[in-house]
Amino acid sequence: MSILYFYIFLLVHPYLAMWWKSFPTAGRASWEALVPGYNYFVVFKITCKKPFWALLLAFPGIHLVMWATANLSYVRRFGYYSFTDTLQGIFFPYYLMQQCTRSDSFFGEETNWSNSAERETRKWGDHIALFLALPVIGHIVAVSIDMVTRDKPGTKSRVKEWGDSILFALVAASIIRTYVFEPFQIPTGSMEKTLLVGDFLFVNKLAYGPKVPVTPLSYPLVHNTVPWVNMKSYTDFEKGSYTRLPSLGNVERYDVVVFNYPSGDTAVYDPRMPDGLMGHDYHGILNSEAFYQYQKANAAKLQKAKSTLTDSLFDLKYEEFCQAYIKNAQPWKKIARERLSNGNFPEYMGPNESLPEKHGGLIYRPVDKRENYIKRCVGIPGDRLEIKNAVLYVNGKPAEVAANQCLEYEIDKSLVEFPGATEMFEEYGLENAPNQTRMDFKDADIRNPNKYILTLTASEKKRIEKDFKVTLNLVVKAQYSDDSTYVPRGEDLIDNMNYFPKDFYINNTATNFHEFTVPAKGTTVALDENNIAWYRRIITAYEGHILEEKQDGIYIDGKKTNTYTFAMNYYWLMGDNRYNSADSRVWGFVPEDHVVGRASLVWFSKSAYMGVRWNRLFKWIE
Repeated sequence: MSILYFYIFLLVHPYLAMWWKSFPTAGRASWEALVPGYNYFVVFKITCKKPFWALLLAFPGIHLVMWATANLSYVRRFGYYSFTDTLQGIFFPYYLMQQCTRSDSFFGEETNWSNSAERETRKWGDHIALFLALPVIGHIVAVSIDMVTRDKPGTKSRVKEWGDSILFALVAASIIRTYVFEPFQIPTGSMEKTLLVGDFLFVNKLAYGPKVPVTPLSYPLVHNTVPWVNMKSYTDFEKGSYTRLPSLGNVERYDVVVFNYPSGDTAVYDPRMPDGLMGHDYHGILNSEAFYQYQKANAAKLQKAKSTLTDSLFDLKYEEFCQAYIKNAQPWKKIARERLSNGNFPEYMGPNESLPEKHGGLIYRPVDKRENYIKRCVGIPGDRLEIKNAVLYVNGKPAEVAANQCLEYEIDKSLVEFPGATEMFEEYGLENAPNQTRMDFKDADIRNPNKYILTLTASEKKRIEKDFKVTLNLVVKAQYSDDSTYVPRGEDLIDNMNYFPKDFYINNTATNFHEFTVPAKGTTVALDENNIAWYRRIITAYEGHILEEKQDGIYIDGKKTNTYTFAMNYYWLMGDNRYNSADSRVWGFVPEDHVVGRASLVWFSKSAYMGVRWNRLFKWIE
């Protein structure tokens, strides 16, 4: 249901509740109940003595809490404060509101706290109010306080006092978290060494304008999953559309940005995982499972070829096998999609005794409840981007390199002998998990055990080359687009499905990307079979159209067209740890409605192995 209807309901409610009839009993004029907005101001003034609380009705996600607070406080002043009265006052107050209009009704204090009968009558009403303010935890707090403390005669009960305090602390915290700034913890190493695993940040939401929640009704102060119980923290009962409040500025190139994960619209729910997700990239899981099912169906043929052909002939056979899949992948994707939809775990993950029989199914998450990611914005609307041999080019020029951006280098062990991981850490700060927290220095690599692999910033690389008198070689995956005579292998094409736009015939890799333009709101692009792959998700998932690719052309919402005009701005974001980051190279453009805020300050940092990183406390993010 649209959030607009709820605001209309808030305006209509005072008339449905017949406040103009009960206001005189409360010592107010009838006309005051008929003035929209002012009527709530009066109710909060005569019940809670806090008229400014009426302003909180303007905040989505808070408005219904304050509506229930106004109603409950109002009916309690007319003597309705039992357990059942409390439930009615919170969820459907109209019967009690009608009772308040009776000629024999009275308006007074909520409760005579010196009267033990009245205290006992409202006892469980206060418990239920606290429970609803902070589900489960609030009730535990309420019961615990009630068991270990004794209320003083003539004063409010402890449960009432704690209930009020917790409720409005949560209201204040929710407003700050939603509209001003939000704490965020770095969970992975994709921004190493700019941001470290264990860094705690403040995300400034005023920088780009706070987003009005799309799903405002949710468990307080959590994102999309209630901790410990792995259940959805929000309800779709009330829905809003994308709205961004006025901002202090726009997303600038090279800002460090927190955003909702674009590919998180569909996710596989895995009850074993702390956040309930089997990875975050459903589309990558789908592609991997589809190829696995194809291989499984042809396993006997492959095994026979492997046993009867020479290695070189088998390579040719396997190339034919991959090319056949590329030409007819859709049926296998359909099989994979059906398997995942039916709750089956992906078979490509291999047999695992810890796997339950079924996963929890596919779940759709609205924009504001998708996982929070953090990357550096390297492309703003209208920018032309290209990656050549791990070097990013923006509008034809090499992009700015962040001070702590790191790339991956290799060198043959025959050319140099580096000291062990401990010495490399002590001398150069290069960590080697699990002794520290990162994998900056590997003296053995599954890809090539005869090479050292180092993840270094530009300054670290320069120092090591100087100290050891060697040249470190950048690790680069082959670039195909520069060689018009090169025909990529089918196996490479399948591997490249891990990279945006996840199309067999666009050969992007982690270190080489074809030139493209970041879409800007209002601009129009020509569409054809050669570039439609770049825009499929924009047209369908982000801007909500029906896209059909037929033999005679491209159809959008049933109409044939060869152009498309973008409704939103888009951004391109990449991790500073370029070789160990799932970013726009994997899932593509980030729509403006996914942008949460700018990462501004590291206020605390703790390593799992080395404790508090004192040098990172209250450090501004650049």
